[in-house]
Amino acid sequence: FPQLKKLDQAVSAAHTFFVANPQHLQMREDIEKYRRMSGVKSDNFRDLEATPHWEAYEAGMQHYNADEYLQAAARLEESLTEALSALEECRALCEGPWEDEDEEEEDLQPGLYEAIAAHYIQVLKCRQQCVLDIATKPGRISAAEDFIPSHLDLLQFAYDQVGNQTLAAECAASYLLFYPTDEPMLEKMKQYRTELGEDTPVTARESIQHYVQRSLKEKKLIYYAVEHLGGTFNDPDLWTPDELIPENLKEKHREDQEKQKQETLDMEEREKRGPLPFEGIAVTMDSSQMNGTQRVVFDRVLTESECKDLLRLTKAAGEGYRARRSPHTPHERFEGLTVLKAVQLAQNGDVDWRDARLLLQASEKSRKIIESYFTPGKKLHFSFTHLVCRTAIDEQQEGRMDLSHPVHADNCLLDPEGQECWREPPAYVYRDYSGILYLNDDFQGGGLFFTEMDTVTVTAKVRPKCGRLVAFSSGKENPHGVWAVSRGRRCAVALWYTHSQEHAEQERVKAEELMEQRAVEEDWPDGEERQKTDHKGRSSLELPVRSGRARPTSQTHKPGSDRTQRPKLLRIRDEF
Repeated sequence: FPQLKKLDQAVSAAHTFFVANPQHLQMREDIEKYRRMSGVKSDNFRDLEATPHWEAYEAGMQHYNADEYLQAAARLEESLTEALSALEECRALCEGPWEDEDEEEEDLQPGLYEAIAAHYIQVLKCRQQCVLDIATKPGRISAAEDFIPSHLDLLQFAYDQVGNQTLAAECAASYLLFYPTDEPMLEKMKQYRTELGEDTPVTARESIQHYVQRSLKEKKLIYYAVEHLGGTFNDPDLWTPDELIPENLKEKHREDQEKQKQETLDMEEREKRGPLPFEGIAVTMDSSQMNGTQRVVFDRVLTESECKDLLRLTKAAGEGYRARRSPHTPHERFEGLTVLKAVQLAQNGDVDWRDARLLLQASEKSRKIIESYFTPGKKLHFSFTHLVCRTAIDEQQEGRMDLSHPVHADNCLLDPEGQECWREPPAYVYRDYSGILYLNDDFQGGGLFFTEMDTVTVTAKVRPKCGRLVAFSSGKENPHGVWAVSRGRRCAVALWYTHSQEHAEQERVKAEELMEQRAVEEDWPDGEERQKTDHKGRSSLELPVRSGRARPTSQTHKPGSDRTQRPKLLRIRDEF
C-alpha cells in the first residue's frame, strides 16, 4: 500500500495485523513510524476485522481500567447488546444441510427418523458453540471464558460505583441466573434489596432470562441424545448445572472439569516447595518477595570459575558462533549457542570438551533445582537450552528508548490492551517453566523485570550476577522483559522446561549421545555421578551428562470471588 501511495489503507492494514499480533516487533516499529508521519490521521488506525461487540468491549475495558465507570458501563452495555445480536446471527447460520461426520461408515445408512434426529442434534450443538464464536477475538483462535456472564459481572460493579443501585441490582440478578449459588453476588443482592426497599421488584433482564432458558433446554436435549443415541458434546459453558448432565455422563464431565481446574490450579497449592537437591544454594527471593506467584531467585548455582569457563564458550571462533543484530532491538548484537552446537564445536576442536560438558551439566543442575522447587515428583523435560549473549552497540546507544527484550509471556501471546494472554500458536504453548542462569555482571543495564499484564506496572526486578538462577512459571502470571544493555556484554543460559515428553529438546538428546561417545573413547565412567576438580577449581557440578530424560517418541471471574473488589478480567522463540 505505501508503494501504491495508499497510506491510509497501509496504516489500517498494519493496525489490523498488530491488533492480532501485539508481540510482532517489526509491525510495532511500523506503527510507531506511521504515527510520526504528518499525513496520517488517528482515524486511519482502524481494525479492519473488528466486530462491533469486541470493539465496544475493548473500549469499555479501557474506561473500566481507568476507573471511568460511567463511560465503561455505556460501552459494555453496547458490547453485550452487539454480542447477543451476533449470537443470533450465528445461530441462524446453523440451519443448513446435515454434515455427516461419519462419512467413512458408508454401510451404516441411517433411517428417516435417525437422520432427522441426527440433523436436529447437529443443529443444536452448532447453536451451543456459537457462544465460543462471539467470545473469540478476531485474529485469535481461543475464546474468552464466560463472555456473557462476565459482562454482567463488570456492569454490576460499574453501576455500583456510579451509584445506580437499580441497574446494579438488575445486573446482579442476571448474573445469578448463571451462577445462582455465588455467595458474594447473593450478598450484593441482599444489600441492594435493603437499599432499594423490599417493595421495589428486582428481576433479571428479559434478554438474559431468554438466553439462559433457551440454552438450558438445548443442553438438556443434547445430553439426552448423547446418553441414548451416542456421540459426544463439548459443552462450551462453565455455568451448566451439574444436575442437567445424565449420571452416566457426569464422570466424564467431572474429569473434564478436573482437567480444567488442574490447568488453572490456584497458586497456593502450586506454591508447595520441595527440598533443594544441592547444598550451598541459597533462595535469595521467593514469590512473596517478588510480588507475584511462581517466581524464585537462587544464588551460588555456579562458581566464579564455572562462569568464566562457560563465558569462554561464547568466544568460540568460526561458523558456530556468529554475532548478528538482535531480533528484538537494533541497538544490540545477539549471539546464541545451543548445546548441540557446543558439542559439535568441541568435536571440531574449536572449544574445550570440558566447557561443552559444563554447559550440559549446568543446565541439568538448573533443571533439577527448578523441578525440585516447583514440581517435586513431577518430571520436567528440557524444551530448549540456549547460551545467549547481548552486546551493546556503542555508537547506537544515544537517545535509546527501547528494551533489550520487550515484555512477553513464554507460553502465551500477551495482549496488554485486552488484559489477556492467549495460549495458542505461534506461542510455545507447551512450555511450563522458564529459567535464566546468569554468567556475568560486568555490563550496564540488562536486568530482568516482571510486570502486571499491562506490561507497564513493574512488580519485581532481578539484577544479573554470576551463578544466579531466576526461575518462574511460563504462563500469563509472569510477564517479563529485559532492560536495555547500554554498555558491555550480558551472557546467560536461557532455559525452558515442559511436562510434555513429546516436546522434549531433540538437540539435547543428540548432544548427550555425542558426549557419551566421547566419554567412552576417553574411557570416562558412564552413568555415574562423579566430582572432578581441576586447576581451575571446577568442583560444584557433580552430575553425569545424562539428564535422566527418556527420549521423546497446550482470568476470568470465578464464582465465590470477593465482590468488594473489582471483578477479574477475561483470561486471555524468545530469548532472555
